[in-house]
Amino acid sequence: MAQRPNFKELPIKPSGIIWEDDFVDAEHEQRLLSLFTKELEWPDRPGRISLHYGYTFDYKTFDIDPEIPYKEFPEWLQPLIPPTETRPPDQVCLQYYPPGAGIPPHVDAHAPYDQLYALSLGAPAMMQFRRGEERVEVDLMPRSMMQMTGDSRLHWTHGIKKRKNDTLPDGTIRPRADRWSITYRWLRGGSRRNGVEKEKRSVKALAEKAIGESQGA
Repeated sequence: MAQRPNFKELPIKPSGIIWEDDFVDAEHEQRLLSLFTKELEWPDRPGRISLHYGYTFDYKTFDIDPEIPYKEFPEWLQPLIPPTETRPPDQVCLQYYPPGAGIPPHVDAHAPYDQLYALSLGAPAMMQFRRGEERVEVDLMPRSMMQMTGDSRLHWTHGIKKRKNDTLPDGTIRPRADRWSITYRWLRGGSRRNGVEKEKRSVKALAEKAIGESQGA
């Protein structure tokens, strides 16, 4: 896939935040938000909720969940795949943030995952990068695509505070509203298996099949 010319590194600390302001246009975004709210089935619980495509992200191990079968990417997701990588992502997570919801500071695990991208849709929100006593806030504007590489990916945590309002650099108070994000992850070492039949099975099922074949040989 060709590198999009609009992806540029933000001239801020931490280094390694690659950015494109309008990855999709406003009309495309509205179609997506309508689909998210009217056609998708979400978990019935308060706060931040998620839907997973490809392999499922395990929030306890920060790896893929081997118990859950691979889920094919839906048609609406295909045009939203970042074009900067040579192969599709292995794991995609669609998350809904109601007003006031956040996500604790964290670093996505280095061992299982290589590349990390995030597309913001709906309302904006401030993401905070932290390292020691340093704090840097990045405004996640709707329709923007962010890639975290290098320092920002490995050495700083990132998170969104649970609050109803964000304070902008000029002192303006901006109320939170409904926000969605799409996070894309690639398994390190190209461990995604080729072939539709294999991708529909869980990692555990593939391992059990291999053991059975070796025992029957």
